[in-house]
Amino acid sequence: MKDIKIPSPGESITEVEIANWLVEDGDYVEKDQEMAEIESDKATLPLVAEESGRVKIIAAEGETIKVGETACKIDTDYKTEVGKQAPEREKGNKVPAENTETSKEKEKKQKTSETEKKAATLMSEQHQNQDAQEKETEKNIKATPVAQHMMKDYDLSIDDVLQGLRRITKKDVKKAMQGLRKGASDNTEEEALDFTRDENRKKMSRLRKKLSERLVAVKNETAMLTTFNEADMSTIIDLRKKYQNKFQEKHGVKLGFMSFFIKAASKALSEYPNVNSRIEKNEIAYPKYKDIGIAVQTPKGLMVPVIRNAESLTIPEIELKVNEFAQKAQKNRISIDEMEGGTFTITNGGVFGSLLSTPIINPPQSAILGMHNIQERPIAINGEVTIRPMMYIALSYDHRAVDGKESVSFLVEIKKLIEQPHKLLMKLDPDQALLSL
Repeated sequence: MKDIKIPSPGESITEVEIANWLVEDGDYVEKDQEMAEIESDKATLPLVAEESGRVKIIAAEGETIKVGETACKIDTDYKTEVGKQAPEREKGNKVPAENTETSKEKEKKQKTSETEKKAATLMSEQHQNQDAQEKETEKNIKATPVAQHMMKDYDLSIDDVLQGLRRITKKDVKKAMQGLRKGASDNTEEEALDFTRDENRKKMSRLRKKLSERLVAVKNETAMLTTFNEADMSTIIDLRKKYQNKFQEKHGVKLGFMSFFIKAASKALSEYPNVNSRIEKNEIAYPKYKDIGIAVQTPKGLMVPVIRNAESLTIPEIELKVNEFAQKAQKNRISIDEMEGGTFTITNGGVFGSLLSTPIINPPQSAILGMHNIQERPIAINGEVTIRPMMYIALSYDHRAVDGKESVSFLVEIKKLIEQPHKLLMKLDPDQALLSL
């Protein structure tokens, strides 16, 4: 029996929670297969099988367990049916050949074959009847346009949806009877509404509890202010339209907006180092590197993986890193090492439709940049009103480390670099270089 112990997610973490078992007690697992998700204060990590065999679960789902304790055991002597048969053949055990069959065995095999043919015919008829029943069900059951669109996106039939629902209750039967009496109707006003004063409760995860504590600490321990501006996204949008296909063919990833903001931030942070600073007791640290965190939403909550030395990366390299983090986020596979550190953070509420917000600082950093939804708005250019795709941008900063002038100037620099992205390639402003300024 191989003991599978809880690995250490990080130096300061002494215990974790078994968030979800991906296998059941007694299941056979392969080596390196993910068996469970363990949740710490900072991240969700997989518990991996160190050997192949049958699992004996020790720690229950939802249980808090210390680092180094046994979560489950694996019986490495247990083999699957295929695994049991293989060694026998390797040892040279005799296996009856087809030409050594007796007449009785042939007769039995023939009868078996006829039986299998009958069974196959019967199963085919059953499938045909089932298909007919499904088509009849789809005729009788109406779905809203939104539901039809969702089923099309996920390649689901009405029968698939019905099979995935909870079991039928007394209320469901009553509703069905009412529907049959009144006749099917798409008018929501005629549908029977199920009002209730019930409520659901769910235990707060360790990750969300820790996040709550950090957010409250930021509000209480920092002098946080927010400054706003807006950026004309026309040039970047035109760049994406013109080169999107070519960019994707060459680099294997789509060209988004985030990479431009990361590159712009890494350049602007060089001009305004206070925005890249952090307070440590009675000192302010000014890192010369730009490790930029990007806030991503995961099924377990908000996480901030860090792109190291963003100032040294090209737009394609940044896009590849952003795409890697996005994929890991959906699977809750961002590691603690990938989230540690960071000198500045960018969050994009625009992907959820946010028009304007005040992002909250990610401690111990001194500032965070907020991107928002792009909307066409009328603006004045050279005395004329024109429609442009505009984005509100926000910078929340700790006033203890960053002065108002620096925060405003930093955001203006971001605006300038986004509206004139060719300047991202230049160490000096071409106009200022021309005038030796």
